[in-house]
Amino acid sequence: MELTELTCHAMELRERFAAVEIARSGRPWSRAELAQGFVGDVGDLMKLVMAKDGRRPGPVDLDARLAHELADCLWSVLVLAKVCDVDLERAFLTTLDELTATLAPVVTPGKVSRHT
Repeated sequence: MELTELTCHAMELRERFAAVEIARSGRPWSRAELAQGFVGDVGDLMKLVMAKDGRRPGPVDLDARLAHELADCLWSVLVLAKVCDVDLERAFLTTLDELTATLAPVVTPGKVSRHT
C-alpha cells in the first residue's frame, strides 16, 4: 500500500473517531489533542522497546504489542501530517536527503571517520 493510500485509510478511521468525540463532548479533537494522543502512544511504545531490550518487564505477547504500538504511532503521524497540511512524503524524502548530506563527510561505505 502506498503512503497516500495509508493516509486515506487513516483519515477514514479518524473521521469515525471524530464522530464518537462529537457524540461524547460536542466536538472533535483539535490538532493539539491529536498530538497529545500521539505523545501517549510514544510513551507506550517506549515502555515496550525497553521491555524488548530487557530493561523492564514486558507482556507475554511483547512482539505483537510492539507491532501494534508502532502502527498506532504511524496512524497518528499520518493523521497529524494531514490535519497540519504537511506533505509527509515530500518532507520525509527531504529530511532523508538532509541527513544523508550531513553524514556524507563523516561516513563513507566501508569507512567511518572519527570526526566529532
